[in-house]
Amino acid sequence: MRTRILSLMIGAAIAATPGITQEAGMTIVPAQIDEGVIELYDGAAPGSENATQTETWFDIGTERWISNVTVPTLLPVLPEDPDATRAAVLVVPGGGFQFVSIDNEGYPIADWLADRGVAAFVLKYRVMAAPEDPAGFLAHMSRLFDPQPGDEPIDVTEGIPFAVADAQAALSLIRNNAEAWGYDADKLGMIGFSAGAMTTLGVVTADSQTAPKPDFIGYIYGPMLAVDLPQDPPPMFNALAADDPLFNTQGFGLVEAWQATGAPVEFHYYQNGGHGFGSYKRGVTADLWFDQFVAWMDTRGLLTPAEGDRAD
Repeated sequence: MRTRILSLMIGAAIAATPGITQEAGMTIVPAQIDEGVIELYDGAAPGSENATQTETWFDIGTERWISNVTVPTLLPVLPEDPDATRAAVLVVPGGGFQFVSIDNEGYPIADWLADRGVAAFVLKYRVMAAPEDPAGFLAHMSRLFDPQPGDEPIDVTEGIPFAVADAQAALSLIRNNAEAWGYDADKLGMIGFSAGAMTTLGVVTADSQTAPKPDFIGYIYGPMLAVDLPQDPPPMFNALAADDPLFNTQGFGLVEAWQATGAPVEFHYYQNGGHGFGSYKRGVTADLWFDQFVAWMDTRGLLTPAEGDRAD
């Protein structure tokens, strides 16, 4: 069933474009070059020095996916008025650690935040190696979602360490540039979607006492199983749809684990929205998640500049 859903999604109608490779309902398109984008590491990313795969951008008809990322980057998307809220959020798209869902859970989320006066930073993190041609990539994803007898299993958790390391590097970079980018260093959060939510949780639960931590998090349609948490996890906004095909049968252990620490948590369990609702508007209750996330930030005082922050 999941293979069928995936095939339908990737098989959306795509206008033929001369010079563009098109197979299996996908096209390879040129990489977007963003002005102001920052490479996270000086030289090769640690652990990826010998990587040979080529970053590939796929257009699936409704959005673009970035596969085979080996050079992680950070894109600042800053509000017109840097003193509007003096809050900042690191945006971590999903993609099962096989790709970065940049158009659904990256660029538009950052734009929405900047429109609300929040400095946003889109993370393009390293993902696991995958075929670089559309047909091969589709077969790879089908093997992930619906493995057949004899298929070599794909363990997506192998992608977590690199994603977490890149998110930690991004947090450090953002916090160290708080004054230059115009926000308060103690109002820096993370919002992650699916694999990005797993990455966010990995940052929160990292053992190192010196590892950077977010001041608050948005956890959007990530796994719901309980995990071991530090004594003082950051406040969490959590959103999941009841018809999510991946995580709707796991219960609410993660929310309960947060409650057990005494840390603030807000949980929205939408009747419908499926998985990956992100920036889509489909006439479902999950469409409301972003406004409710911003309202939650507001009630926590994250959208109100401290006295003395606003320029005269």
